[in-house]
Amino acid sequence: MKRIVVALGGNAILTDDPSAQAQQAALLRTANYLTDFIAQGDIQLVITHGNGPQVGNLLLQELAGSSESNPAMPLDTVGAMTQGEIGLWLANALDMKADERQLPVKIMTMLTRTVVDEHDKAFQNPSKPIGVFYQENEVNEVKKEHPDWQLVEDAGRGFRRVVPSPKPLSIMEADAIKSLVEKGMTLIAAGGGGVPVIKSGEEIRGVEAVIDKDFSAAKLAELVDADQLIILTAVKYVAINYHKPSQRDLHQVKVAEMKQFLSENQFAPGSMKPKVEAAISFVEKSNKPAVITSLDNISSYLKNGDGTIILPD
Repeated sequence: MKRIVVALGGNAILTDDPSAQAQQAALLRTANYLTDFIAQGDIQLVITHGNGPQVGNLLLQELAGSSESNPAMPLDTVGAMTQGEIGLWLANALDMKADERQLPVKIMTMLTRTVVDEHDKAFQNPSKPIGVFYQENEVNEVKKEHPDWQLVEDAGRGFRRVVPSPKPLSIMEADAIKSLVEKGMTLIAAGGGGVPVIKSGEEIRGVEAVIDKDFSAAKLAELVDADQLIILTAVKYVAINYHKPSQRDLHQVKVAEMKQFLSENQFAPGSMKPKVEAAISFVEKSNKPAVITSLDNISSYLKNGDGTIILPD
């Protein structure tokens, strides 16, 4: 069996309608694409996903209803809540679509904790966008309501809150994940990058941070000895000179060339850059390929290898 780790982007879960019903409908469509992998007959999937919008929205709900007798939960706990809700919806959707296509599959969602370094520089430089987009004329009011928040412009789409995004060191459930994958389980794990925790002696404590799901996907792929890492996003190809007359879509690219593009600042921070960095990390550690493409391009990728494929040097 070929083992593939698939990292789902936010567009696979959240549409313009943030209701539970709309998100479950979006995941049902996503599951339809994912079962294309399973239908090949020789592919085992390990799936991870983002949760930034869901974390931000739940935090706002918690803050709006917070009181002394019913206080809002901290960010790591909210991350666990959203990891659970998305994992539930995705497992249900995959089971339904697999049943429709009479595909034999065993699906499980695992709540996952990711160990980070308490001295990671990310804690002094918050960079991970979470929650809803605010327009420029709303920023001052938001800052008044939440003076401890940092807001930055996100890829020209508006302003969002940013929180620390430390790099993953390890996954606490590593042994359990390996065992389940070896038994052929289709596993949903490390959702939202996993719940960030710091280990200090015998103490384990959650921290106010969100781990980039693409970096945790690379760590997960390394952990399960994946044959391939596929990062799904909103575009079919990674491109250089993006949105310029000289834009060029990338198809098959070696690691050294991708590193050169990174050094030229070709990829937007908080958008394509972490995906490229995570893909490079996996390729260098495993000597196996990574793919970046769109959810709706899965069928074309499976048939024709269509997408951006990053190869070892």
